[in-house]
Amino acid sequence: MSESSRDGVQSWSESMSARDRIRAVAETLREPRSVNWISEQADAAWSTTNEELQALIEQGQLRCVESGETTRYQPDYTRLLFEEIRTLIEENTREELRSELAAITEEIEEWQATYDVETWEDLEQSLADGDLTSAEFRERRDVIAFWRENEEDRRLIKHALELYSDVEAAREQLTDVADRATS
Repeated sequence: MSESSRDGVQSWSESMSARDRIRAVAETLREPRSVNWISEQADAAWSTTNEELQALIEQGQLRCVESGETTRYQPDYTRLLFEEIRTLIEENTREELRSELAAITEEIEEWQATYDVETWEDLEQSLADGDLTSAEFRERRDVIAFWRENEEDRRLIKHALELYSDVEAAREQLTDVADRATS
């Protein structure tokens, strides 16, 4: 038994199949990467990695990017965006989305007032202020990260609210078609 198994913690190569590890790596790519890089990160054989990447391309989850003589892979960011928006709509009511949007706006306004800035970029500029203690510096750095996250969430929620009626109408249409087919 390996030491990590004795401690009750499994490595991901023990707890996930090679294909699951490849998918996990591929889904979190921030920049195009080669089969070799993905294979190494996933701790999987090159041939298995290549097969799984081709399957992900066929499913529309990955895209190929040619870089010189090397093929690199990256997630289909458009698909990911729409999946996030769809999940927001399916898992939340309009009122819940509006409430979250209001909470995000309130938090950003508090940061604006607290630090006397308009944007997270302005707050980032304040990090160069030589008068900050290390604790103040860390606090501002953390706020910048949360602020950026909030702005991304706010953008997604706004898109979800804009599309909410269209998605509801499409769902109703599918339900009507299914009802007619079973009648």
